Amino acid sequence: MPLTRYRFNSWKPLSVLPLAVGILGLTFTAGHLQSSNRVIAQERTLQTLTVTGRGVETIPTTMTHVRLGVEVQEKTAQQVQTEVARKSSAVVNLLRSRNVEKLETTGIRLNPTYSNSNNTRQIAGYLGSNIVSFRIDTEKAGNILDAAVSAGATRIDGISFVATDRAIAAAQKQALRLATQDAQEQADAVLAALNLTGREIISIQINGASTPVFESQARGIAQMADIATPLVGGEQQVTASVTLVVRY
Repeated sequence: MPLTRYRFNSWKPLSVLPLAVGILGLTFTAGHLQSSNRVIAQERTLQTLTVTGRGVETIPTTMTHVRLGVEVQEKTAQQVQTEVARKSSAVVNLLRSRNVEKLETTGIRLNPTYSNSNNTRQIAGYLGSNIVSFRIDTEKAGNILDAAVSAGATRIDGISFVATDRAIAAAQKQALRLATQDAQEQADAVLAALNLTGREIISIQINGASTPVFESQARGIAQMADIATPLVGGEQQVTASVTLVVRY
């Protein structure tokens, strides 16, 4: 049986080349478009507005923080130490009996004093002190100051008026609420003026709430008084600030 010969058309690879290049170009173009879209999307996300709001809450000061103590001058250091210890103990015992808050020693000092005689500097004696601080209701502060002087206190280093810890904590929260509301209102006003719309808040920063203390200028040597020393507190401001970053 004769063998049949089949004829195959020769394959021309060059005819497929334009098609492959076309597919490659299409893939590259699609990838380039996706990359461009990502860049545009990133640029849109970076359109943000940063605003800082401030809140202030005012509360009455109902507590008085007092710094007082004894100061003694004698010929010898031992005499000074003995007398300071005696008077300080009496003052501290009195304050404890009155249930004052946050009673603590804030300073103890013992220094020589000098005199000049015949152009020579010599030790003339010693000066010692013991200072304590405490907190008490302002309504009771005047009476306790007078009682401390009667017990042996010889100096008052200063007084300051503050609110209670609970009142300060509540005021800090309210100040933060007001600061947040202020920041939001600022952002809304700016975006509305530019015909823009806020989309979301992407960052919140609390800058803290501060509580400045009102301090009086009452300082110096304590004197005996025939009537109770009057003390009148004031008001205390608690401030806070909040920063918002808004995407639009």
